[in-house]
Amino acid sequence: MSEYQALKESCCEANKALPARNIVDLTFGNVSIVDRDRRVVAIKPSGVSYESLAPEDICVLKLDAQPDAEFNMDLKSAMVEGSLRPSSDTPTHVRLYQAFDDIGAVVHTHSRNATAFAQAGRPIPCMGTTHADYFYGEVPVTRPISASEIERHYEWETANVIVERFEDLDPNLVNAVLFHGHAPFVWGSSGSKAVETAFALEIIAEMAMKTRILNDSAMPLSQAQLGKHYLRKHGANAYYGQK
Repeated sequence: MSEYQALKESCCEANKALPARNIVDLTFGNVSIVDRDRRVVAIKPSGVSYESLAPEDICVLKLDAQPDAEFNMDLKSAMVEGSLRPSSDTPTHVRLYQAFDDIGAVVHTHSRNATAFAQAGRPIPCMGTTHADYFYGEVPVTRPISASEIERHYEWETANVIVERFEDLDPNLVNAVLFHGHAPFVWGSSGSKAVETAFALEIIAEMAMKTRILNDSAMPLSQAQLGKHYLRKHGANAYYGQK
């Protein structure tokens, strides 16, 4: 049995949860999970259907993989285990793990409402307490990626644009981003938690859109109410749920 069997099983289960949550269409999405002790990342193989996905299909790569001086990234040489080609988004996932030390899993979807905000180049404002239960403020959108960044290494630079957007934001308080013209990336402490947050993101995107349709002058939630709802669930003295 593979020494990464448990990691691959967790990654496979998290990927299968995407269609179960109805936040992916076709094969538009992927989940990765990092094992920081063993310095590896497990991720869905490219283009494989969720229905047929099995743990043995999951690709395991080195966490320290990165492009060379010419910005070529040889994912084949970075592979630790697996016979299939890893997701085309793998460099983005790997770079996010390298930049955000606390995260344990990354989810990328093209869920319809959140992607609409990304395509519009608009952040998702915190219009209500459902949003505040998951994100401490609006879900930000990145700047557009430049032609030179696309040419240099599209997937790697995608992550760098995300990291740039979080220069003044805490990725532990707002653990999602809308990549301009593309779609959302979400992260969390585990595969299941990151998938849950990606599902919540799609819900609050739909709610925000409908709120603005019903009342185009509706104001975002006050900072006081935002803070109360977020911190009662995630703060040092949180009292939501069971111990």
